[in-house]
Amino acid sequence: MRFTHPVLVRWSDIDSYDHVNNVRYFDYLQEARIAFLAQLLETTGDFFAQYPCVLVSQTVDYLRPILLRHPPYDVDVWVDAVGMSSYTLRSWIVDRSGDGEDVYAKAESVLVAVDGTTHAKRPLGDAERVALLKHVVST
Repeated sequence: MRFTHPVLVRWSDIDSYDHVNNVRYFDYLQEARIAFLAQLLETTGDFFAQYPCVLVSQTVDYLRPILLRHPPYDVDVWVDAVGMSSYTLRSWIVDRSGDGEDVYAKAESVLVAVDGTTHAKRPLGDAERVALLKHVVST
């Protein structure tokens, strides 16, 4: 199952070419990723306090420029793979305001579970693993 999170483009996101600066795509992806993980793992407080992890790799394919407008764009997030201490999420930034679905960017994010105190890599906990595996989507 894919999780969808709406993101509004802010005036400050726009660069001198009148489209969203490429660095802001990472902000949109992070916002959606955190919302997805908090819902997925049903956290009641701070997700990172309960399930500490770090982003170790993220790649983005820019397919078309995002423009300033209202309504929001959607960021779809889903689990692609689960390892022993890491997992891979995929994301798309999508426009569904018209008749179709236009994909503006595709991303892959790799996260590693860490100990909240020592910041050393740790194995995924049972609750994390079960929740992540339930939401693997093959594309």
